[in-house]
Amino acid sequence: MNILSLFVVIPALMLLGLWIARNLNQVRGVMVVGSTLLLGLSAWLTWDFMQLRAAGNTDAMVYTDSIVWFEPLNIAYSVGVDGISVVMLLLSSIIVFTGTFASWQLKPMTKEYFLWFTLLSTGVYGFFICTDLFTMFMFYEVALIPMYLLIGVWGSGNKEYAAMKLTLMLMGGSALLIIGILGIYFFSGATTMNVNEIAAMNNIPGEVQNVLFPFIFIGFGVLGALFPFHTWSPDGHASAPTAVSMLHAGVLMKLGGYGCFRVAMYLLPSAAQELSWIFLILTTISVVYGAFSACVQTDLKYINAYSSVSHCGLVLFALLMMTKTACTGAILQMLSHGLMTALFFALIGMIYGRTHTRDVRLMGGLMKIMPFLACGYVLAGLANLGLPGFSGFIAEMKIFVGSFENADVFHRTCTIIACTSIVVTAVYILRVVGKILFQGVQDPHHLELTDATWDERFSVCCLIASVAILGLTPWWVSNIIDTGVEPILNVIFNN
Repeated sequence: MNILSLFVVIPALMLLGLWIARNLNQVRGVMVVGSTLLLGLSAWLTWDFMQLRAAGNTDAMVYTDSIVWFEPLNIAYSVGVDGISVVMLLLSSIIVFTGTFASWQLKPMTKEYFLWFTLLSTGVYGFFICTDLFTMFMFYEVALIPMYLLIGVWGSGNKEYAAMKLTLMLMGGSALLIIGILGIYFFSGATTMNVNEIAAMNNIPGEVQNVLFPFIFIGFGVLGALFPFHTWSPDGHASAPTAVSMLHAGVLMKLGGYGCFRVAMYLLPSAAQELSWIFLILTTISVVYGAFSACVQTDLKYINAYSSVSHCGLVLFALLMMTKTACTGAILQMLSHGLMTALFFALIGMIYGRTHTRDVRLMGGLMKIMPFLACGYVLAGLANLGLPGFSGFIAEMKIFVGSFENADVFHRTCTIIACTSIVVTAVYILRVVGKILFQGVQDPHHLELTDATWDERFSVCCLIASVAILGLTPWWVSNIIDTGVEPILNVIFNN
């Protein structure tokens, strides 16, 4: 069996284990064992990938394998990873592992919740390892569908509305995707749906590329919070349970940026260059609009949700700049934001579980009441606003430096406008930290609240450590990502 297939087999075994589990301890045991195995597997894969590159292996994709499973349309279960896929698998395994402990006390229907949570993570893992367009799309759908039930059943607030809005908008994006994928397959003249083989042929006419590119980019961009298709995101984040918000913002939204780069720009390089200016305007709006919208929110989850719109917009913004520095920064931003936003949503969920409010106007003095969670929130905030030493700093620096490498007025103007989000981010982060942690206690009942439990502390510490390691030692991750970015940019500029 190919080593990458374990990323699908282990979650499938977890689903079987959860189905036959008879009590809460067995359910928790299955989740802990499975998520730990996946984390260990992704860590080993990252290490082995680094060793392969150090040994001089220059293959664009490694650990490749392919099994045809629908011959009439040449659809295959094709797997393989490059530097981008490897770090995305590592991110996914960290979020699933910490999300398991963040959901330790979740009730009711804990077993059913973890079944859908595991199915969602199966789709995420499968998407990142697959190199066949149709199989990628299949896993993409597997990752999206469980969100409806996870939010609609276990969510809070206006959860039915949020779940339906999210599902309808993402299914609309999927409809665009399937049109674009079929168009790529038939117009490329390929006898396979393998992404790398289609890219190597590079024989889709330019005028056809210009038609197909918006279908693919918008289809994936809907999940990546591309303006104006982002409106599902804040409502979905606000209503989702804690671990689902972590996986949703930390990993699921990264499928959008990954797909835009791996499929839209890689397979339609001529259109990527010709039409990038249109989407660059939209992503610049996403970056600034998301930051300013976060400033006027009073709900902690909505603040972080709009912050995610801004930061995910920054990913697409950097990819469209199409310089090596900016694209590497975009993937670093996907990794960094995934860890930071998972940490934020974990802390918000833990605070909400105690105070039963997410309104910043009704909270205060939490640093005295629950110092561990308060300190974690401060660290998450500092990472989010790009403080040196945390993961956000190096990612944003690479994005803005790489974007400014484009010498024309249009690209540099967009870069300057996007840079304003740094200041706005500092405003809403520091305002919230000051209000909920350091001002006077607003509700006397909050004085009786307890601090984090052991499972919550473990989850938070793992995420803080990940953010700090990435921020203090970014070079090894950057080197891995570079090996995946270069082949795609070579195709774009040599078409």
